[in-house]
Amino acid sequence: MGTRIPTSGTDWGVKQLAIRISILLVVSGAVYVWRPLFHGVFYRMLNSPGGALVGGLTLLAVVVAFLAPPLDRSAVDSIQTKLTLVGVVLVIGVVLALVVGIPANSLEQRTMAEQTMDGAVEVDEFPAINAENPRIAPRDVADVQTRGSVSYRQYRLGESDIARMEDGRLAWSYPIEPDGFRNSIYENQQGVLMSDMTNMENREIQAFDDQPFAVGEGMLFHRSAEWNLKKTDYWAQYNDDPIEFVHDGDAYMAYPKTGHEWHWTPVPHTTPTWEGVALVHTDGTIEHLSPEQAQESEILAGQRLYPLSNTALEMNSLGYRNGIINQLSVVGAHEGHVEVASLPAGAGNSQPFVIDLADEQLSYVTAMEPHGEDTRGLDEVWFVDAYTGEFQYFATGSETLTGPERAMGIVRSADSRTGWGDNFVVIEPVPVTVDAELWWHSKVVPTDNTDITRNVFVNAHTGEAVEIYDTETVREFLAGGDPEAVEEVGTEPADDPDVAYYIVITGEDGTELDRIPIEPGQNVNIVQNQEDEE
Repeated sequence: MGTRIPTSGTDWGVKQLAIRISILLVVSGAVYVWRPLFHGVFYRMLNSPGGALVGGLTLLAVVVAFLAPPLDRSAVDSIQTKLTLVGVVLVIGVVLALVVGIPANSLEQRTMAEQTMDGAVEVDEFPAINAENPRIAPRDVADVQTRGSVSYRQYRLGESDIARMEDGRLAWSYPIEPDGFRNSIYENQQGVLMSDMTNMENREIQAFDDQPFAVGEGMLFHRSAEWNLKKTDYWAQYNDDPIEFVHDGDAYMAYPKTGHEWHWTPVPHTTPTWEGVALVHTDGTIEHLSPEQAQESEILAGQRLYPLSNTALEMNSLGYRNGIINQLSVVGAHEGHVEVASLPAGAGNSQPFVIDLADEQLSYVTAMEPHGEDTRGLDEVWFVDAYTGEFQYFATGSETLTGPERAMGIVRSADSRTGWGDNFVVIEPVPVTVDAELWWHSKVVPTDNTDITRNVFVNAHTGEAVEIYDTETVREFLAGGDPEAVEEVGTEPADDPDVAYYIVITGEDGTELDRIPIEPGQNVNIVQNQEDEE
């Protein structure tokens, strides 16, 4: 038999209740001190219907059961009864969350699509690209080259992201964070490193590795930037990777902030909002800036402010803009139904793309294709201002534009002499505009990502492909240079039927020095000079 416990109000008394309230306060205090660990749970309880029903009801049931007098004659039976009741409430919460959550999820997509369309402006031509800031170095190549160029025994380079250098160039930026468990506890992030992405040759790497962050990336618990961000503004989400950059020689990190807005009809649901930017200084100061304050900040000028994660959600919601039923697989008419254009595996990037438009205006670009398994042509191209969050889109109308997947296929099929997959791959297609026309800018790189062999541009309107081997020609082409001035991929090298192709020898500056004709059926072997071996 279990131990008998008092059940009358007199036996239970104020003393027992006071003890339990004290215990509850101690637990609540501990949760508050370590609140960043529970951020995801409490945020969802406050900002999602399912989280509110499951988490809120269960938490309330646990508190009531803990404070309530014993329900049975023995302590063991009382605990079991209370746990059963809490379990029942949990099951009820899950059922209600499913009942509410299914329509709420669809309504969230529908409301988000309506908000996006309401704030969007349709444009008649593609916005002009910043020809001085082409995205040439893919992330994988930059990672291999950058990590192979630095030597930090106690530190490593964290995840890369896109930031603007002080001279206006775009770069892959990295936090220089502690490496290993021990160092994560005792050492600090040592600054930031920026690797120029706008050049093929002689890419510059700038290391600001003598500016330790009091709170930063790769640092554990209360020393980490994530911990302190959540501690100082608990009711925001930090879904984007940090943006590491330098202003006036000082290193900073910026974190776009996401919140949620409740909509109560016809079923309660929420949609994401932009809450501003958290700016982290090296001394540990964290400035939580509203969107307006972030846009006015001299330090943040030219950097990305609007959450890329919000943009991805908003672009994916556009399939619901003509209603929930319209996009359903069985009964939907799919009128005007668009979806984010697919990229093949190994593309090396994902949408939205981050590019630099004219006047150093960073933009998130998303290519949309018509709904359907067999449709790969573009229907719309969306541009989201990364500084203000404003939407623009270009509708193709009756014109069919080539999408990124097809553009990569054109590059491969037009050059049958390259060992695709074995030696070289086509990666990172990025949309660019040349003379108001859309082109896909891909890069050909060796499979080990050690270098960039060439840039290939595919015209989304005509399928024309142009390959370029040096940075200056890339800039000239983006500025409106004649594509016929550079060799087109797949064109016959000569009208001579006895020539299959040429081996082109160029100098260090890309100037053609010689062209060796190769006849059909001839094999080519490149061997090292014996004198060089000696």
